[in-house]
Amino acid sequence: MLRVHGLACDRGDRRLFSAVDFSLAPGEWLQVEGANGAGKTSLLRMLAGLAPSADGHIEWDGQPVSDVRDEFHARLLYLGHAPAIKEDLSALENLQTAAAVAGRPLDEATALAALRRIGLKGREDLPARVLSQGQKRRVALARLLCSQARLWILDEPFVALDVAAVSLLCSILDEHLSRGGLLIFTSHQAVQLGGIGNTLRLGPDPDASRPRPTIAEVPA
Repeated sequence: MLRVHGLACDRGDRRLFSAVDFSLAPGEWLQVEGANGAGKTSLLRMLAGLAPSADGHIEWDGQPVSDVRDEFHARLLYLGHAPAIKEDLSALENLQTAAAVAGRPLDEATALAALRRIGLKGREDLPARVLSQGQKRRVALARLLCSQARLWILDEPFVALDVAAVSLLCSILDEHLSRGGLLIFTSHQAVQLGGIGNTLRLGPDPDASRPRPTIAEVPA
């Protein structure tokens, strides 16, 4: 269970959002929406422990994340907006290197199976610099197929993907949710996922003196 209480974000002397409250249980997902500059990426980085919040706190399984930081990070997979892959390494090498850095060595057979399922069959050994933007995104997303993390936090995972790849990614996310995983992601497009979903929209509330979020349940 992930619980967020009163989270706020400041950029310079401007408050991007405040009073972010939500909880996420196994099998549930949250889509974060908002205009450019509303603080979507900042919120995800806070949730992943990569940036401090101006106010509020985060709990994991009923305990402050600050008290269980190692356990929380062991259960977390964060993929940022940029693919974050090394241009001189092959798709296979990038996938295995990312796993090694995370402290979870990945055998070649598992890595190859992930790359082929994500649509990179025949390109596993090509250097990333010769891949298209969509193919580079697929290299990053292949990490999902090798992950045992309970909580996935994904910043714009559907960017640069064609229709077939979007459908495939939705299937991968559904599989994660069906196993009791938790998912938080940003996207500028509507996606259809299973499980229990909500949207969190960041932006100014005309009836409030400070920007406040709104949460809406996604119809099944």
